[in-house]
Amino acid sequence: MKVAVPTMGDQGLNELICAHFGRAETFTIVDTDSGDVEVIPNTSEHMGGTGLPPELISAKGAHVMLAGGLGPKAVKMFEGYGIDVFVGATGTVRDAISDWKEGYLEEATDENACREHRH
Repeated sequence: MKVAVPTMGDQGLNELICAHFGRAETFTIVDTDSGDVEVIPNTSEHMGGTGLPPELISAKGAHVMLAGGLGPKAVKMFEGYGIDVFVGATGTVRDAISDWKEGYLEEATDENACREHRH
């Protein structure tokens, strides 16, 4: 299963999670079955490119997104791609995956989406 995490750089499992999902410098994608780690740049329109983060992440075959938080529009986009979203992630990618596996992260809903992104 591929798990994606918004990150600050290219240090793989040891990279810190980016607190602002859409403006993450990179996304780290971890295959929890094989242990493979891929870091992709955020080339979305948020960073001057094209497309949106859910499109980039879906194209890499991710099944799950772990984030500190994200807005309701992003949650709905991920749902549209069949990607489960969990919020409350902190620390490193390794920490987030461990917390998710242990059931400490909360499934994203409209109620727990970031309030500053409500329009």
